[in-house]
Amino acid sequence: MSISENVAEVRACIESAARRAGRDPSAITLMAVSKTFPAEAICEAYASGVRVFGENRVQEFSAKASALRGLDGAQFHFIGHLQSNKAAPAAALFGAIDAIDSVKLAERLNAAAEKLGKVLPVLIEVNVGGEEAKSGLEMGSGELGKILIAAEDWKSLSLRGLMTIPPYTDDPEGARPYFRQLREIRDKVAARHLPGVSMDVLSMGMSHDFEVAIEEGSTRVRVGTAIFGSRSRK
Repeated sequence: MSISENVAEVRACIESAARRAGRDPSAITLMAVSKTFPAEAICEAYASGVRVFGENRVQEFSAKASALRGLDGAQFHFIGHLQSNKAAPAAALFGAIDAIDSVKLAERLNAAAEKLGKVLPVLIEVNVGGEEAKSGLEMGSGELGKILIAAEDWKSLSLRGLMTIPPYTDDPEGARPYFRQLREIRDKVAARHLPGVSMDVLSMGMSHDFEVAIEEGSTRVRVGTAIFGSRSRK
């Protein structure tokens, strides 16, 4: 199947999942995870109506960026683990950072964005499964509270919500408890009405489990393989 056919199929699945959950499909954003894929593939997805893309390497996206400047309305988010020493180039290249996991990183991004005269939307990444191999702040570490307090003083970052990647299971249902847990955390934070904090984005669900994520409240699904195909292993 072509990329455009894949996009249509994914959108149909998003709509079905949303209807099952009694939700409006238009409230769910499809992010095409385009990391490792060439600019030509991104352009094809764009032509199919996709406007939000996810990349996880600063240098890789920098090499593709010039070929993508003509995509009016396209948004490019950084979705991987971001080292704090790469905060400045990431702030310059991307329209949003979806992987804040420490106050240190947030402060560096805030300073970089301020120098650029821009406001960067950001998400906090939560490691709900406590997996050592994954980034994201640890549950019970107290880091979430520290970031929320720090957010009150940010001038050039806009905290929009939370994201997670749960432990992988062959059965997508295995991810449901983790998605539910993140939604509950988001709801508790939102109920506090903290200054400078908006919790309207809940980014969870990937190619094999995004329908379950939608049923549990996801507002943004990150789909790569189901759109672009399998990635080559390097």
